[in-house]
Amino acid sequence: MNIYVSNLLSYFKDEDLHSLFAPFGNIVSSKVIMDRYTGTSRGFGFVEMSTAPEGQEAIKQLDGKVIDGRAIGVSVAKERSEKSGSGRSFR
Repeated sequence: MNIYVSNLLSYFKDEDLHSLFAPFGNIVSSKVIMDRYTGTSRGFGFVEMSTAPEGQEAIKQLDGKVIDGRAIGVSVAKERSEKSGSGRSFR
């Protein structure tokens, strides 16, 4: 199950996200999305849990959890849609 985590603090790293979700089950992957210029967190990330029940429990327990004064958002990740172009070709 893929999980979207929002409102993360700028110092959050992949390992921090992994540690946050570890009590709820087996984590397949955890990734904080980083700003390529500053190297700091963009404020969101993704966690993949091995089973849906583990993911649902993590969402239930962590959504709205306050970390260093900031409430994080935790929800099921939506599928990424393909960017559709206008069909125009600029040459």
